[in-house]
Amino acid sequence: MRSEITVVICVFVLVCSSCVLNAPKNDVEYNGLNTIEIASVNDLISFYQYAEDRIPLISGHRGGRVKGFPENSLETFANTLSYTPATFEIDPRLTKDSVIVLFHDDTLERTSNGTGRVADYTWEELQKLRLKDPDGNLTDCRIPKLEDAIRWAKGKTVLILDKKDVPMERTAQLITDMNAESYVMITVHNGADARFFYEKNPNFVFEAFVKTKDALLDYEENGIPWNHIMAYVGPTITPENREVIDMLHERGVMCMVSTAPTDDKLPTEDDRAEAYRQIMRQGVDVIESDRPIEVAGAISSFIPENSSKEKFFELQEFE
Repeated sequence: MRSEITVVICVFVLVCSSCVLNAPKNDVEYNGLNTIEIASVNDLISFYQYAEDRIPLISGHRGGRVKGFPENSLETFANTLSYTPATFEIDPRLTKDSVIVLFHDDTLERTSNGTGRVADYTWEELQKLRLKDPDGNLTDCRIPKLEDAIRWAKGKTVLILDKKDVPMERTAQLITDMNAESYVMITVHNGADARFFYEKNPNFVFEAFVKTKDALLDYEENGIPWNHIMAYVGPTITPENREVIDMLHERGVMCMVSTAPTDDKLPTEDDRAEAYRQIMRQGVDVIESDRPIEVAGAISSFIPENSSKEKFFELQEFE
């Protein structure tokens, strides 16, 4: 298992120079994706169940940041999976005509060649825009619909929906209507929001903010089963959330740190790699990062020789 993943990471080093500014416009399947294959809600629960032999997981924050590939685009998701298995945290927003699209900001300027608020444009109008890569360069990529991302993700990855301006009722209904509970998770910030979704559909699984003991108790008091939670414990490890991590592991819950606002901003790749490894040494199970491909290379030594989680990973082998 470890050697296969290491081969995948080595390929990134060899071929990263081939990443081009204009990402493929119509072909977002790519060949040789490294996938996470979840067939049922029970699989998803098992995938996120904490185990000492777990494989460290990587979540691409908005898909990842690579030259030529815009955040929150199918092209970026496919590019990341061509180097490493990963899940993706994404950002649903509503258009003027109530279509749910993927876009982080409430305004268009930073990541597209549009201006103004996303909510002031129809879906058809947004399709005339082009997305920018992390350096601000225009690509041929367009703003995708959430439902198209969900269809694309099936059998490849797990999508984690952040909370923006889409009503919770609408989010719950879409996932349910698309029978996507096994590979689409919902971000919740407290026990009450988790309870709202869980009462709508007991098959929902959550990325839950659990940064403190009080937050942990809040989910318990709201009756949310721990096997339906993967816990976000913060952007850094502190004495308080270090204790929370231990408490969550006792409950069978995997714990995630997001390095997007912290270690991803360190000046060199070596600095960042050591920071990612230090997070792993402190018992974290999932790293959410703007640099998922870098993280994969940095933490490959933490992959166990044998793992009960191996069955969920389909890795592309390279000559």
